[in-house]
Amino acid sequence: MDQTLKRRFLASWQKYFPGAELPVTWYYTDQPSDPPATSGTERCLISRLNDVREGNTLVYGIQTPGCMGGKRYAGFSAQLRRNFEYFLSCGIPGKLEGERYKKSPDLVRAQLAEHPPFKAPGQYLVFKRWDMLGPQEEPLVAVFFAKPDALAGLFTLANYDLAPTQGVITPMGSGCSAIVAYPLEEVAKQQRCVLGMFDVSARPSVQPGVLTLAVPMQRLLAMLNNMDESFLITPSWEAVRDRMATDL
Repeated sequence: MDQTLKRRFLASWQKYFPGAELPVTWYYTDQPSDPPATSGTERCLISRLNDVREGNTLVYGIQTPGCMGGKRYAGFSAQLRRNFEYFLSCGIPGKLEGERYKKSPDLVRAQLAEHPPFKAPGQYLVFKRWDMLGPQEEPLVAVFFAKPDALAGLFTLANYDLAPTQGVITPMGSGCSAIVAYPLEEVAKQQRCVLGMFDVSARPSVQPGVLTLAVPMQRLLAMLNNMDESFLITPSWEAVRDRMATDL
């Protein structure tokens, strides 16, 4: 990453979002500068990202211990557990307990057809916090783990320079699909931000007041360029910003 851009974002983030958590970024590569993760007790990718949020690096690949969903939504596998359409919906009496996130197996099949598996564009998916990015690393997406006040600012900024009020989408899916699979689709399409962490199964992996907003890097650059002329310089945001600064 261009280090001038890196420092510019850090300065603007501290100015307008004081005390708010820095975003986690990710990119694919065949030659990571850090060793791949080959151990760990956490199977959920969202749980593993808590270390990244603290400043550590996660190099995630097909050999990294984890659930089938994480591998699928990172592009490393097309597999799903057997009878997944029943697992996500009503279950099979006496054989499989359903999560009941969809009313019927047919609705699960329709959702899977709308978002088929994809092949990862690299052998590894590298997660790094923004301030830890080196000069040779070019992230595709920045993921904000945000409380409501910070999220309100990011959401409004994401729509600031758009005529349609759809700069942020909220597709239903797992926590990892909302930070990798869906945002990767947007990188190649409309550059919309993806609001996530509504996955009930993954919610225990983050704090009660936290959601995610995954922002394609091209979109984030536009948001950064708009900060100094947007609502962020108004008294309305000042009231929110001051509250954020004390909510540490």
